[in-house]
Amino acid sequence: MGAYIVVAVLIIITCILLTLIVLVQSSKGGGLASNFSGSNQFMGVRKTADFLEKSTWTLAVVLLALSLFSIFVIPRGTTVQTGDQELQELIQDLPDPVQDYAPPPEDQAGEE
Repeated sequence: MGAYIVVAVLIIITCILLTLIVLVQSSKGGGLASNFSGSNQFMGVRKTADFLEKSTWTLAVVLLALSLFSIFVIPRGTTVQTGDQELQELIQDLPDPVQDYAPPPEDQAGEE
């Protein structure tokens, strides 16, 4: 159970970092902003864009790997916890609805 929590926390941290890095990146689309962004790319700006793109791909791969690894650490215990055990005892104490069913008498069924 502990490894599952660690992996889940790592996945959440990776998602937050990935979201922040994607939001920091400038748009590369060919929309309305493409007309005004041509003069902004001088020497240092391109290296920052490369770093952000590489970190985006790295975090995406890390997220994929953590998601696949989480399959192996999901708790699949067959032990019954105390709350579940009480619930199972209550279910066993209930009467069986199929055995306790009595059809209505013939004369009452036809009166309606």
